Amino acid sequence: MTTILVDADACPVREEIYRVAARLDLPLVLVTNGARPVRPPPLPKARLVIVAEGADKADDWIAENATASDVCITADIPLAARCLEKGARVITHKGHEFTPANIGSALAGRELSRHLREIGANAGGPAPMAQADRSRFLSALDRVVMAALRDQVGKG
Repeated sequence: MTTILVDADACPVREEIYRVAARLDLPLVLVTNGARPVRPPPLPKARLVIVAEGADKADDWIAENATASDVCITADIPLAARCLEKGARVITHKGHEFTPANIGSALAGRELSRHLREIGANAGGPAPMAQADRSRFLSALDRVVMAALRDQVGKG
């Protein structure tokens, strides 16, 4: 069954995810290390997983539990790569879809940005969320979830 897995600690589109999960009656798992308060929605198929504090503990849980029928929501590029290796679909909170075709360049860009930050050449961060980003995210989530559900029916 297609499950929506959410890297929930820094996810600004949880309400949008809840609406899609409720509309499609899909299981939803919010994964957090507890550093920020995250409450699961009052949906029968939603659950909150709180992992031990520490770098990448939530990412590890998501990557270990992701399946080829799942949709993962994260802005963490290494986590996206790990989920793609399991066959899951991955989108960011701004609606960008990571695929096997684009994850390599995303990882390389992340490494370049890290290097530029280390040498002090890159002071900017990501742009704040705009309403257009939320709309793009909802459209991408709907498209990706529907593709996952179609694939699941085709394999079943």
